[in-house]
Amino acid sequence: MNDDLSPGFADPVGGAQLTFRAVLTALAEPGTVNELALALAPPAPLGLAAAATALSLLDGDTPLWCDLASRPVGPFLRFHTGVPLVDAPEQARFALIGDTAALGSLAQFDAGTDEYPDRSASLIVAVTHLGAGAALMLRGPGIKERRRLAVAGLPSGFRAEWRANHARFPRGIDVILTAGDRLACLPRSVEILEEGD
Repeated sequence: MNDDLSPGFADPVGGAQLTFRAVLTALAEPGTVNELALALAPPAPLGLAAAATALSLLDGDTPLWCDLASRPVGPFLRFHTGVPLVDAPEQARFALIGDTAALGSLAQFDAGTDEYPDRSASLIVAVTHLGAGAALMLRGPGIKERRRLAVAGLPSGFRAEWRANHARFPRGIDVILTAGDRLACLPRSVEILEEGD
């Protein structure tokens, strides 16, 4: 292995399984925050949860758009997953966004088709904090009535972008929010409520 590359999971099978279960739990219970207890030291500025999610979900058949693709994050992901990196968001099945200023419009990502909504892109988005910050009030499948998710670091227009994404259901993208060793999911089926809703 190239000495410049950070190692992947200390236990590749166990690390991937633990992370995959955490992501599935977070998708089934939108807005819940899950912590990953893993021995993983990804290259900066990639956080533990973002790196673990990428190592668990990406492979040679999942084109990735990443704003952190320059060295050392791109080589780390290519070496450990075999993922092909693409130049444009609309070409990606997955996107890894380390700086939410690079997120732009959710509409630029593939939302799938009416016949194949499962072919849409999924986004791994690094935020500043999960469990602190502005509150998102969520409603939808997997939530009894409503659930509050505190998030710091989302771009100012995210609520409007999410309303447009949710309106395309069953098409649309799913978002995995990460901060340090924590992750939470916003599946396309979930609505972000406005004050007073």
